[in-house]
Amino acid sequence: MVKARNQTLLDSLQPKDRLIIALDVPTPDDAQSLIHTLGDAVSIYKIGLELLLAGGTGLAEELIGAGKQVFIDAKLLDIGNTVERAAANIAKLGATFLTIHGTDRKTLDAAVRGRGTSDLKLLAITVLTNLSQSDLTEQGIGMTPEDLVLRRAKLAADAGFDGVVASAREAQNIRAQFPDLIITTPGIRPAGADAGDQARTMTPGRAIAAGADFLVVGRPVTRAPDPRHAAKAIIAEIADALQ
Repeated sequence: MVKARNQTLLDSLQPKDRLIIALDVPTPDDAQSLIHTLGDAVSIYKIGLELLLAGGTGLAEELIGAGKQVFIDAKLLDIGNTVERAAANIAKLGATFLTIHGTDRKTLDAAVRGRGTSDLKLLAITVLTNLSQSDLTEQGIGMTPEDLVLRRAKLAADAGFDGVVASAREAQNIRAQFPDLIITTPGIRPAGADAGDQARTMTPGRAIAAGADFLVVGRPVTRAPDPRHAAKAIIAEIADALQ
């Protein structure tokens, strides 16, 4: 079921449909200005916690009404009942993607129940791309980022999730072990770009070649002198990698 649903989505994608722009800006007005600048170059936008708490659900409804796809990056992690109801509310918005921390089956199963029969695609956060080995050790986790990503990818696959969010550095191993999962990768940086607060990065072309299906890009586009040009350059790199 998951394989068929995901394959239908992936078969219909154009290179520009694989780029997700992160609207990591303070207000809906700031987001609308950026969306206007990007125009028809971008078809999927990510709304994270900062913007969600500043009126982002209304923006999501506007974008969906305008024919865009919306990635709600809520990173849900709570008791099952809360996660289930939150996922149900996001499904009602008509969003395309929703993120849930992939730490345990109870949380993942709750999100699946909340999604119900809607078309909402559930993505499990494996290991955040700003975390290094020392960060995991500090949390009391003895596994490497690579091994922890695969463990959480298995939890997601077993729960019936559509995909995972993981660094492109882990994409090849995920693809080999869980071929039916959609792989969405943040921490994407064009060659020569500043890594910023990201610990595990990769260029767009290398990420696609490694097995990523969708790339989440924020600052390299949103803070570029010409955001539309920056987005189109990444899309061109995606197209080259797919060929």
